[in-house]
Amino acid sequence: EVQLQASGGGLVQAGGSLRLSCAASGFTFDDYAIGWFRQAPGKEREGVSCISSSDGSTYYADSVKGRFTISSDNAKNTVYLQMNSLKPGDTAVYYCATRRGNCRPSVNAFDYWGQGTLVTVSS
Repeated sequence: EVQLQASGGGLVQAGGSLRLSCAASGFTFDDYAIGWFRQAPGKEREGVSCISSSDGSTYYADSVKGRFTISSDNAKNTVYLQMNSLKPGDTAVYYCATRRGNCRPSVNAFDYWGQGTLVTVSS
């Protein structure tokens, strides 16, 4: 059974940092892409970042480039999202998701989702 467990959210002041973790189980990590998405109140879920475990290629939304870094520890089946220089606009529930193959920008391209972790950035 494919399972994803997101953690690491919390309350932080603007300019601060958080590291989110997505622990995966139930599938061969090397064959999948892991994406981070977020959904703010009243807004649609949007892609934030993604990493393809097969070749390590990464994707970042323009809004987070230069501030967020995605990384993967294949030995631990865990993907991290280091979030620096956080802004109030980053406030959202963050989700990790997985799909077989490489990253795709669409929410609908991902098959399995973890529960969200709330990130709140105060001004």
